Amino acid sequence: MTSKAELRLRFKALFDTGATIPAVGAFDPLSALLVQKAGFPVVYVGSYGVASSRGLPDVGLLTMDELVAAVRAVADAVDLPVVADAENGFYNPANIWRAVRLYEQAGACAIHIDDHESGKHSDLPRRLLALDEMLARLRAALDARRDPNFTIIARTDAAWATGNIEDAVTRMAAFAKAGAEVVFATGISATQLGAVRSRIPAHVVLVNTPPETLAQERAARVQMAIYHNFCLNAATHGVARALAQFHASLDVSAAAGVMDKVDDVEALLDYQGYNQRGAHYGMR
Repeated sequence: MTSKAELRLRFKALFDTGATIPAVGAFDPLSALLVQKAGFPVVYVGSYGVASSRGLPDVGLLTMDELVAAVRAVADAVDLPVVADAENGFYNPANIWRAVRLYEQAGACAIHIDDHESGKHSDLPRRLLALDEMLARLRAALDARRDPNFTIIARTDAAWATGNIEDAVTRMAAFAKAGAEVVFATGISATQLGAVRSRIPAHVVLVNTPPETLAQERAARVQMAIYHNFCLNAATHGVARALAQFHASLDVSAAAGVMDKVDDVEALLDYQGYNQRGAHYGMR
């Protein structure tokens, strides 16, 4: 396995390639292994996928420890840079160092910290941190890093929460001035970003907005596009389809066409590696 320090350098180097990095969301180590097997350069672990995998809505129910544990499990399973969701940092500026240290120790290569206080993914009023408060958290998070190559991505939900793209641009420019090399806006499409991109002096991350393509995002100078629920939606669709076929026939072979073979799953999980180690150390 590549060291976390090397993976952090690899992640930072991706931003210098001129490509738009597809960051595919995984919700557990198995889905992360599938992202790696498919050949993607990074894997993303977000609160939406982690909450969903626990049968919960993504409305602020997860604790920091739960998210960090999910990130650690994924980082231990794959040899890819892991980009992780750190919500709004969980703590005030004086205490945010704890979140940064825990995510760093868990093996993440980057985290994003946002300015959203409440109302996310719901019909309730959405409340944002004041810009000054968010900037204080950002500066404290940058100072808390032990590895200078651990990337702190500053995210604003201003456009998503209020529809105000100008506020989002103002916030991203302020994040960059405060030291963030990478900024992130939700609620903005690549098309909308293209009109304001020259005013944002940093690398920009967006959530992919279907039907926009990586080519369109690249044209708008998006450095990373996050597909936060890709594995989750694929898994729920695939499992539901297999179960429906099994239930309709009560014959498990009816679902064979939408299920992996046992040998393929065990190859992904490296049963062969266990066998080789056992033979090497004389287990009988």
